Amino acid sequence: MAELAVAVRDPSALPGGDPVLNDMTIQVATVNGSGSQSANTVLLRTIFQMGVPVSGKNLFPSNIAGLPTWYSVRASKDGYLARKKEVDLLVAMNAETAREDVAQVRPGGAVVYDAPLGLAQLRGDLAFYPVPFDKLVGSITGDAKLKKLLRNMAYVGVLARLLELEMAEVERAIHKQFGKKAKALELNLAAAHAGFEGAAALQKRDPYLIRRMDATRGKVIVDGNSAAALGALFAGVTLVTWYPITPSSSLVETLIGYLRKYRIGPDGKATFAVVQAEDELAAIGMVIGAGWAGARAMTATAGPGISLMAEFAGLGYFAEVPAVVFDVQRVGPSTGLPTRTSQGDVLSTAFLSHGDTQHILLFPATVEECFSMAVEAFDLAEGFQTPVFVLSDLDLGMNNWMSDPFSYPEQPIRRGKVLSKEDLDRLGEFARYKDVDGDGVTYRTLPGTDHPAAAYFTRGTGHDEHARYSERAEDWEGNLERLARKMDGARSAVPAPIAAGKGARLGVLAYGTSHHAIVEARDELRRERGIETDYLRVRAFPFAREVHAFFESHERVYVVEQNRDGQLAALLKLDLAPELAARVRSIAHITGLPLDARSVTEELAMMEGR
Repeated sequence: MAELAVAVRDPSALPGGDPVLNDMTIQVATVNGSGSQSANTVLLRTIFQMGVPVSGKNLFPSNIAGLPTWYSVRASKDGYLARKKEVDLLVAMNAETAREDVAQVRPGGAVVYDAPLGLAQLRGDLAFYPVPFDKLVGSITGDAKLKKLLRNMAYVGVLARLLELEMAEVERAIHKQFGKKAKALELNLAAAHAGFEGAAALQKRDPYLIRRMDATRGKVIVDGNSAAALGALFAGVTLVTWYPITPSSSLVETLIGYLRKYRIGPDGKATFAVVQAEDELAAIGMVIGAGWAGARAMTATAGPGISLMAEFAGLGYFAEVPAVVFDVQRVGPSTGLPTRTSQGDVLSTAFLSHGDTQHILLFPATVEECFSMAVEAFDLAEGFQTPVFVLSDLDLGMNNWMSDPFSYPEQPIRRGKVLSKEDLDRLGEFARYKDVDGDGVTYRTLPGTDHPAAAYFTRGTGHDEHARYSERAEDWEGNLERLARKMDGARSAVPAPIAAGKGARLGVLAYGTSHHAIVEARDELRRERGIETDYLRVRAFPFAREVHAFFESHERVYVVEQNRDGQLAALLKLDLAPELAARVRSIAHITGLPLDARSVTEELAMMEGR
């Protein structure tokens, strides 16, 4: 590195002008299978440990090792968590994509690159930092495979020098990442220090720096699938069925670990069951059977699995059996882009199955809601005796997010209208599908209830109030009207929407992970375009009454989502009165990348003529 000048440490002397503190996106471009994930996690945790709000996005290929992969770390002093469209600092480690990666860096940005790539001549408006990574790690090990892996931790050390990350925090993050793996810990610490020392000769020529804040105290970093798994554990799940599919597999894998740790009885035997089914249809079939028997049962899948589950979903709805399904959405149709994020299952899942079927959907936007809505899903499933679908997505499920610690559930488990032997002794009899309370939700008994009146037939065919087979028109119509009444009652039981702003003419409505882009886009619209907006984040379907009120109080409402066809906008138009449905404006994005604020800002401003 003899050709590199001495580093500049005085921020006021930076050629890039005033320092940019704690506000940047770092994008690492590597290849799949190169072992970069651990290094990227260390980088993210280091910034987090320095008290700076941070988020990470992993964009990886769905097939073989050796294909391009990118990881973005966003540090935001303002606490923005959405993906940022612009790249400020690039770490270029992949020769195949290097030129395209450099082209995406914003003017005035910086590029750290593997020296043999020779990228410095590509652009004149960037600060280029060539680093001979092979030479840096060559003194640590002679093993070619280990060298390949340690190059990644070396770029963490280089970034620590350039961004002024505290090496004590880098070391702490490495310790957390590798735990008790002594050899891996030793090697990675050495690689980080090699990168840090090797970068001492680099002349700082960009404005980006990380400085300690105090905005992450008491917070945690966790992915949505792990949070959902923990929520299911707290909800009392006893049967988990699954067929592995990206991006939901880690949800069940994590849950299995929790169950093995916390659900072993005093006799040393498991108090749970996990079944890997032969396909997704079998998986939900087992869940329906277990829910009928009184177990709290769930499965996790993605869009292709949801498609296969349609027939059993209809059985659960019509026979009125509790079930919980986690759908971690990815890009379709067909196999689509299985490692890209989407909100493309909303419309199909709301009416999954044939005939007049409708389901409760929950839309978590944060890892905290992945936890809390997992708990709530089981209560809703039993309370309304129906399948409940939790629609997460790949961005939320598989990426690391900063969060407040989860709140311990304060309410006891709610089993809904279940009749005990004592209840039946008092009543003498009951009719399984009779609406006693007028809310559409009937009473049920569980198998094994020791009473002659407890038994009934569970039917997926036409039946009357007593669960007897019937093709009478009045029985069929009455049953479907009761089911619709039950779903209408769910409006006030599902998680209520959350509103922000007051008095603007324009409204913005979003759900799930689109929320994070909206928070930032509203600030951009106000600051850059003079456009004020109110915001409603929908958290469930059927829609709460507050959704209708939001449309009543705004001239136009922009519905922002991550699919091609504006699926939630379509659901809203079906639910709203015609004069309110005319106020819907759709902003739909389907790139497979997590939604960014800039795209929302520009499209909404264009549609408003601003």
